[in-house]
Amino acid sequence: MIENHMTIMLVVLPMLAAPLIALLPSKNLSWGLAILTATLQLYLAVNVLLDVQGGTAIHYELGGWAPPWGISYRLDSLNGLMALLVCLINFVCLLYAKASIEAEIPGRKLGLFYATWQLVVTGLLGIVLTGDIFNLFVFLEISSLSTYALIGMGRQRQALMAAFQYLLSGTLGASFFLIGVGLCYAATGTLNMQDLASQIGQSDQPMTLYSGFAFLFTGLLLKAAIYPLHAWLPNVYQFSPQAVSALLSATSTKVALYVVVRCLLDVFGVEFSLSRLFADLLLLAGSLAILFGSLRAIQQTDLKRLLAYSSIAQLGYSVVGLGLLTVTGLSGALVHLFNHGITKAALFMGAGMLALGPGTTLLTRLAGGTHRPWLLLLFLTGGLSLIGFPGTVGFISKWMLALAAIEQGHWWLLVVILLGSLLAILYVWKFIETLYFVPQNPPETSTGPVPGRGMWLACGLLCLAIVYFGLDTRFTLGVAMDAARQLLGVHP
Repeated sequence: MIENHMTIMLVVLPMLAAPLIALLPSKNLSWGLAILTATLQLYLAVNVLLDVQGGTAIHYELGGWAPPWGISYRLDSLNGLMALLVCLINFVCLLYAKASIEAEIPGRKLGLFYATWQLVVTGLLGIVLTGDIFNLFVFLEISSLSTYALIGMGRQRQALMAAFQYLLSGTLGASFFLIGVGLCYAATGTLNMQDLASQIGQSDQPMTLYSGFAFLFTGLLLKAAIYPLHAWLPNVYQFSPQAVSALLSATSTKVALYVVVRCLLDVFGVEFSLSRLFADLLLLAGSLAILFGSLRAIQQTDLKRLLAYSSIAQLGYSVVGLGLLTVTGLSGALVHLFNHGITKAALFMGAGMLALGPGTTLLTRLAGGTHRPWLLLLFLTGGLSLIGFPGTVGFISKWMLALAAIEQGHWWLLVVILLGSLLAILYVWKFIETLYFVPQNPPETSTGPVPGRGMWLACGLLCLAIVYFGLDTRFTLGVAMDAARQLLGVHP
């Protein structure tokens, strides 16, 4: 029973904290309540994930109404891992934001900023934990609307245009998703995910279901920025406030891709949704994303934009793992969501620290950073993880995907995975070389703020996580394999 309440408290805590934070008179109090809430959430997320390891699940019925009539929350290995990712990134990004955001946003807006941040986290965790597909749409909108506001608070004027572009794309994606939900309800008469899964095979309206399936997944793939529906992502990541870029890069697209996995395998089921043709389309889309994102990253002259296109490429690996339809491939896809989340958050944090002085992330303005050796360690650790170097988390997921490709006899896919890593070497070396081996010409003296202790602590924690979970995979990979077996109906 206690574990059940822990599940709902993950969503309730930031929802209650948001209005309180907005009313607090001091920016320090606002940040203090936000970090306290994040700490409690991280504690709860770790505990509930430990409770569901091994294939068990936690159910919570809101208001005592049993599904399918009431809204239920369900936590298993899959969404337990995603909830941990959201709570971990929320915690470290708030540590980082204390100094970062105060340098970017006027003090009078900080309370509103942290309140909006809590709503984003509420939406993300609601999406991850809910067992009702319409309730999922509601949380999707809570997260999206709050995200538009966070992006628009950036000091660059382009932030407003990026927020507007994201608004248009997000509205289109949400509309497609809602139409899909409506069609699925018309065909089955239920919105509960588990009940919907049981009704799909019995429905006498298959064309309505297929139409709902098409609308629903088009909307989700747009939300997840899966190639070629990725156009909104680079501007959003580039022009958002630094802490917001770190939060979004590590969570928003990962949560959207989680919903894709959940709906494909848990709701619609393998037999209905993942025909060989559709699986092959996922393999093709993921492979194109890896190559396109990597090539575009190499061409960029702005560090945050380079990292944004890298994210498009890295998301392709998870799409490939989903398309392989094996426990090994799906395990690699799921653990990659977690591994890439912590890696990309660390790199965006590093980019934000570099930008404090010159006020830009243009590589030409950031050249000559040898006076910051600890930042070099951060970028080197994150960069090696993007490449998939042994000893980092990036190696684990790419190794699993390579094994899955070999198991299936997809040698061309193995070549794509290896080529993606080779291209990653090029764009990682591009920013490492520019930052630390190209002298400043002329030398500049930074007059801007310097990174605070919270920023260094947040980056240090993520660097340790990149190495620790790259060396000891029992927890993250074990949970991912449990989730893959459950989704594919394979018993260990």
